[in-house]
Amino acid sequence: MEKFIAYLSTLWPFIPLLFFIIAVAFRLMDNSTSLFLQRDILINSSNVSRDLLKKQIRLNNDPRFTRQLKRALILRNLQQSFMILAVISVPISLLCFFLR
Repeated sequence: MEKFIAYLSTLWPFIPLLFFIIAVAFRLMDNSTSLFLQRDILINSSNVSRDLLKKQIRLNNDPRFTRQLKRALILRNLQQSFMILAVISVPISLLCFFLR
């Protein structure tokens, strides 16, 4: 059991980096800006807010576009969740690394 704990303690410092890489991958899959530009909806920045995504989902009648917006919203939520996990896991990983 001690060998397993030692093995985990060597891997634990890399967990925040893993969460960050997963969050970046979800951000790269999020193409909400491209969706809005294809529909000639002008936006101020490349980071489309979640409120704007929800508003367009409610107001849009095209089922294909609505499905794409829902997918973009899910990817945005996953990206933010993994970023929060990365931030939370940094102090935990430092604590586990220095207390082993």
